[in-house]
Amino acid sequence: MRRTFSVALSAMMALSIAATAATAHAQAGGRGGQDQGEDQAAKKKKRDDEWNQPKAPLAQLRNAGPCPYVKVLYDASRYVEFKDGKESAAQTAYTGEIQGLSSGCAYKSNDPIKMQVQILFELGRGPQATGDQKTYRYWVAVTERNKDVLAKEYFDLPVTFRGGQDRVYATETLKTVTIPRADEKVSGSNFEVLIGFDVTPEMAAFNRDGKRFRVNAGQTQQAQTQPGNVAKP
Repeated sequence: MRRTFSVALSAMMALSIAATAATAHAQAGGRGGQDQGEDQAAKKKKRDDEWNQPKAPLAQLRNAGPCPYVKVLYDASRYVEFKDGKESAAQTAYTGEIQGLSSGCAYKSNDPIKMQVQILFELGRGPQATGDQKTYRYWVAVTERNKDVLAKEYFDLPVTFRGGQDRVYATETLKTVTIPRADEKVSGSNFEVLIGFDVTPEMAAFNRDGKRFRVNAGQTQQAQTQPGNVAKP
């Protein structure tokens, strides 16, 4: 439900922005030049569609400069929870991975940078899971590029594994990431937006070492107790 709602909301936002742009162009030439304005809007939309291939899930907004960099922090890019801290596929309880990011921003003059960020999660349940519901926790931080953290906020992501599912996908859309600027000379390239799971030091070390278990929780108990593939990217 959360994933479907988020994706549908992003599509509605894109349609709303496109409709607003078309209306502005149609009105620019006055009532007598309405048809000409509509033709220009149609040509502009076609050109933008061609130039912006492939299309991003979030609308591309026009800015006074580049957008902030949006990245996943490697040490917090995956969530792997083991029972009793034993690193094996048979001891895996819950997992999570950030599979993709999309972002867009808008600013002009000395206005704050307003960002939209969309995050795709893949979430899993292993043989040691204690139930079909799990609330994951992740964070979003705004930093000066390669410098100090300016702000950090945590979010909860409740997930339900239905009908014996061992994995689900969820999409989160953040629409309220606002970054103040001192003046119009400060562009979005001076900032970074970092995203990651709320992980323990042990989970961070597991990620840092590049370890990975692929668990098929829906298989037989015998298959579940066999170690999965362990690989480094």
